[in-house]
Amino acid sequence: MTRRVLLVVHTGRQHNMRTAEKVAGQLLAAGLLVRVLSEEVPELSNDCYYSEVVESGPDAAVGTELVLVLGGDGTLLRAAELARPAGVPVFGVNLGRVGFLAGADSDALDEALEAVVERRYHVDERMTIEVTAKLDGEVLARTWALNEASVEKSSRERILDAVVEVDEHPLSAFGCDGVLVSTPTGSTAYAFSAGGPVVWPQVQALLVVPSNAHALFSRPFVVDKDSVVALEVDQHGHHAVVTCDGQRHIDLPPGARVEIVAGEKPVRLVRLHDTPFTDRLVRKFELPVQGWRGPVKD
Repeated sequence: MTRRVLLVVHTGRQHNMRTAEKVAGQLLAAGLLVRVLSEEVPELSNDCYYSEVVESGPDAAVGTELVLVLGGDGTLLRAAELARPAGVPVFGVNLGRVGFLAGADSDALDEALEAVVERRYHVDERMTIEVTAKLDGEVLARTWALNEASVEKSSRERILDAVVEVDEHPLSAFGCDGVLVSTPTGSTAYAFSAGGPVVWPQVQALLVVPSNAHALFSRPFVVDKDSVVALEVDQHGHHAVVTCDGQRHIDLPPGARVEIVAGEKPVRLVRLHDTPFTDRLVRKFELPVQGWRGPVKD
């Protein structure tokens, strides 16, 4: 049976292009077909390395065993949108900065390619969220996110007036820059920058983080994964926008309502090693652990 890998690349850097050529060449030499996106072909200089070209969309990863990502977390989130409909794992090799979602760093590229060829890697299923925007009961749009859905003001000089609701009960209303609803995976991304806590990936929950809210009760909070979190934009206020993973946007008129629930379909992320999340957190954020002696042995 022919083995195929979809290669998704951050094409904005020349170094990434050279790395993509190397990766494609090694995979082809190992007997795997390499599929690329048509939108990236003009930036990929040596087309003899690429076996198939497909359009970006829900069928892009169908028939592949893996989506291999060369770039940072933004590129991986873009690749996750292609991989999720097909249920295909996403393996990110970090060529960016922090690269928290990546399964390997650039210095482990050769090891990562060997693992792909030998199917020797670990796969985690990460919780997603489903996002529905409504106005007067009519659905405006539906989308999803791996990291977070962020309801924000659409104009910098405005304030977003919103009511936060959990399980059909109002919790608080305030003026703010925005409100984020995050998965545990997204807790180390935008939600973390906005002051939210880090949530371990195996925890099944939704994290709600108000951003610069003018209110006494504006702390982040965590709710059960089966809860429904809703955000209502003041009907006498201003337009807003909901952005999912920085990739998908929905305009929200005054009076719009955004409902967020746990997604039925996860994203499958590949890790090169079965490293505990605590160790990855320490390494990625360069946390000080000097003085740690470990548990006392009996």
